[in-house]
Amino acid sequence: MGREAICTCIWSGNRHNVKALLEPPELILRGEIRLRIPFAEIRNITADTEWLRFEIDHEPVALQLGPSMAAKWADALLKPPPSLAKKLGITSETTVRTIGPMDDAALKDALHQAKTISNSKGDLILARVDTPGDLKEALANATDQLDSGTPVWFIYRKGPGHPLNENLVRATALATGIVDTKIAAVSPEFSALRFVKRRT
Repeated sequence: MGREAICTCIWSGNRHNVKALLEPPELILRGEIRLRIPFAEIRNITADTEWLRFEIDHEPVALQLGPSMAAKWADALLKPPPSLAKKLGITSETTVRTIGPMDDAALKDALHQAKTISNSKGDLILARVDTPGDLKEALANATDQLDSGTPVWFIYRKGPGHPLNENLVRATALATGIVDTKIAAVSPEFSALRFVKRRT
C-alpha cells in the first residue's frame, strides 16, 4: 500500500487543502488540486522541517506533512521504485499462469522476468479482467489453484467510466472466500489487486 496524508499544499505560492497519496510510480493529489504526477517528473526533492519540497516543471511545490512524514516521503520519492515484476512477485523462478490478454507494455515487460508463462498452472496467477463477467470467469477458472494457496492478481482498468473498479473487484472476490492482501499500480492504464485463500 502507498502512503497518504491530508495536508496543506503550496503550489507556486497558492495554498490548497489536499489529500496526497504516494502510489508508486505516481504522487496523487486530490481535493482542491487534482493531479497525478509521475515520480520521474519530480525534481529537487528535500524535506525541510514539516515540509516536503520539490519542483514540477520548474514550479515550486510544498506539502506540509510534519517532521517525521516529510523525511519519509522524501526518502520514498528519492528511492528507485521497485520494478513491476518485483511488486507482483515475479522472479526468474516463477511460473506465471495468465488469464485474459496481457497486452499492456509494462505487464509484458514484467512477464519477461518469469521462468515460464502457462495458461493452465503456475506459482502465481495474473488475470486481466475488463468486465464483471471476465472477473467471474477468472474466479471460476482459478478456483482449484486458489484453494491450494496460489495467489492471484486481478488486473483492471484505472479511473472512472469502466465496468470494473477496485471496489467491485474486491467485493466480488471477497464474496468467494478469498482475501485481498496487496494493491499495485501496473501502468498508467491498469491497477491490480492481489488475493489469496482466506486463512481459517
